[in-house]
Amino acid sequence: MEIKGDTELLVWAAAAVILLTLLAFSTIPPLLDYCRKWTSMRPIPGPGPNYPLVGDALYLKPNGGDFFLQVIEFTESFRSQPLLKLWIGPIPFIIVYHAETVEPILSTSKHMDKAYSYKFLHPWLGKGLLTSTGKKWRSRRKMITPTFHFAILSEFLEVMNEQSSILVEKLKKRVDGNSFNCFMDITLCALDIISETAMGRKIHAQSNRDSEYIQAIYEMSDIIQRRQKMPWLWPDFVYSWLSDGKKHKRNLKILHSFTDKAILERVEEIKKMGAEKQGVCSNSDLDKPKKRSAFLDMLLMAIDESGNKLSYTDIREEVDTFMFEGHDTTAAALNWSLFLLGSHPEAQQQVQNELNEVFGKSDRPVTMDDLKKLRYLEAVIKEALRLFPSVPIFARTVTEACNIRGFHVPKGVNVVVVPYALHRDPEYFPEPEEFRPERFLPENTIGRNPYAYIPFSAGLRNCIGQRFAIMEEKVVLSTILRHYWVKASQKREELCLLGELILRPQDGMWIQLESLRVDKA
Repeated sequence: MEIKGDTELLVWAAAAVILLTLLAFSTIPPLLDYCRKWTSMRPIPGPGPNYPLVGDALYLKPNGGDFFLQVIEFTESFRSQPLLKLWIGPIPFIIVYHAETVEPILSTSKHMDKAYSYKFLHPWLGKGLLTSTGKKWRSRRKMITPTFHFAILSEFLEVMNEQSSILVEKLKKRVDGNSFNCFMDITLCALDIISETAMGRKIHAQSNRDSEYIQAIYEMSDIIQRRQKMPWLWPDFVYSWLSDGKKHKRNLKILHSFTDKAILERVEEIKKMGAEKQGVCSNSDLDKPKKRSAFLDMLLMAIDESGNKLSYTDIREEVDTFMFEGHDTTAAALNWSLFLLGSHPEAQQQVQNELNEVFGKSDRPVTMDDLKKLRYLEAVIKEALRLFPSVPIFARTVTEACNIRGFHVPKGVNVVVVPYALHRDPEYFPEPEEFRPERFLPENTIGRNPYAYIPFSAGLRNCIGQRFAIMEEKVVLSTILRHYWVKASQKREELCLLGELILRPQDGMWIQLESLRVDKA
């Protein structure tokens, strides 16, 4: 019996040793990596004591909007420093907010990987332009770039004019009335524009804001933002059993089904057009108006360097990415532009003078030639994006160790770029809180560091749709401002900013409208 007992004891001891060894092998490398980062990053300034393992988590605000404002406070306190560090638990972050420290990150092809939090967009957007990296990103970017050629963008002008006119008609009932929240009105207009230009489908968001697809877009955006800032929601197995996880799954099905249907319908239409070219169509088909082209059409025709077309999944990734990125960001920029013009009547009057020069009393649609002449309006949009960048904060992963302004940054550290703070650097923008569109007139931008102003990011991964966005904003704003005089109903200091995926006011954008038949000169 003693021998048997000793044998069992030896077996249990061996099992314990093996288990401890496996545990050591799984925990020691991450622990050593953590210690290396902790030691090498010690010289980098930061706002807190950086306790081991806990880092700065004890005094960081848990709410996403509050956390953004806290980060902005840190950048103001450390304005004289080239960068600062934050440890959120055992995870290190470097915050950059000067052109000279942003440039080494964005100007190179070495640090192009998006930060960890972007992985929560993968179920919806897959690995399209926004989320992909490496060879796939380079190939996809090269393939899609021609679809944003100026001549192709001009084809979308009719859609922008039509949807802007619908918005102006909707706003008529608000004229000479009480102040109202215009944020959703503008956002639904932008959603109608991107839907028709990206997928070639009208979703009538401005007249049907309660549609299942529209609700799914907004609910999915909120769910993703919430998950990104709550680490206990990160494990997929846990998340799938929670109410948010179930909502995520339901909305994902709605969004993908809608895109799938759009792609399948367009493939069939293209086949039919091919048959028509061969002379097998009916006379009734010939009488139908020509369907507008969309980004989807170009994706269906796109060919990579090897002569291969995009797969069905690839196309859906990019269409979903256009829908996600192409309406919220533009809508935010439009709202902030209206608010700032409504707060600065002298700037709004200059816009009115420019619109009168270009359009006179005509109510005609905007043309591409008109857009070139709207220099001051474009400067207004750019200044609004300086003060309130649609994407106020974004992150990259350092894929190899580097030095930034004399500080060593180890591989694997998340670098957080803060355009909101970057755009307030007094070295490049004196009196940075002042709204001065003249800063962006061509003659006043000469010699400015290109990394001092990055509302569309910068470098190789800059926003592929920035020309589309500026074009849309000029069309929508010029259409509104040819009909109405805008008055802001809030002061800037009264606004509570929510800096999450998109920078927006917590309680909406409140304005008043007056008909331009009243002389404002």
